[in-house]
Amino acid sequence: MKNQLADEGLREDLISNDELRSQSEELVNSLVGNLSSENFSNIDSEEWSPVIEILGGIAITRARQGFSPRETGNFIFSLKEALLDVLQQELAGNLQALFTESLKINRIMDNLSVITFETFIKGREEVILRQTDEIAEISTPVIRIWNGILALPIIGTLDSARTQIVMENLLQEIVETGSSIAILDISGVPAVDSLVAQHLIKTVSATRLMGAECIISGIRPEIAQTVVHLGIDLSNIITKASLASALAHAFKVMRLEVRKVATVQK
Repeated sequence: MKNQLADEGLREDLISNDELRSQSEELVNSLVGNLSSENFSNIDSEEWSPVIEILGGIAITRARQGFSPRETGNFIFSLKEALLDVLQQELAGNLQALFTESLKINRIMDNLSVITFETFIKGREEVILRQTDEIAEISTPVIRIWNGILALPIIGTLDSARTQIVMENLLQEIVETGSSIAILDISGVPAVDSLVAQHLIKTVSATRLMGAECIISGIRPEIAQTVVHLGIDLSNIITKASLASALAHAFKVMRLEVRKVATVQK
């Protein structure tokens, strides 16, 4: 605990001293209660399982709480330093034994450090994947901008996984609202290559199968040049330069007319 509290990078905003002490006591008690001279150097033995389970739980929890790898590693490194300090005090008069036992401590604690970091990385990957899914969900909103007209603004790169989410969200909304026109706005897509174009074509085809017409808006000049240069055929797809132009076309198709009414002064 002294070693951990002395660290300037201690995240008191993420973990209290009482919780830190509780985790430390649990680990030390498990370490002392399950180890013997026979299994000390064998990290794969059954006796190590409780220790590894405790470390794994701590690493996963800290990954989810937002600790850095360094802050998580300091937990096990502080124990290593404490063990080496005790060895030095106990075996100060026997340098050969001190050297031998220190090597054992270093070896086993390094193994525990590797296990801790591996578990921490796994926890961080789970957090990243969950956040990626959440971002993908909120970054593909289907907006009902008029009765029978849907708009789906796409921001960022369009890959296979995201295309699937776009299709599912759009088709589901078409079914629920009975809309006949869907506008895909790609003004937020940084670049369009052959792969992105194929994804857009698949989305348009799926929309048509549901009985709705699809309009692609946000075709900037550089995107138009890229599409022509790549030889991508979008001739059978309605494309517009802006979302406003696409909406105006949708109104025309649905035989709707929007007029500006002069304010009547009393």
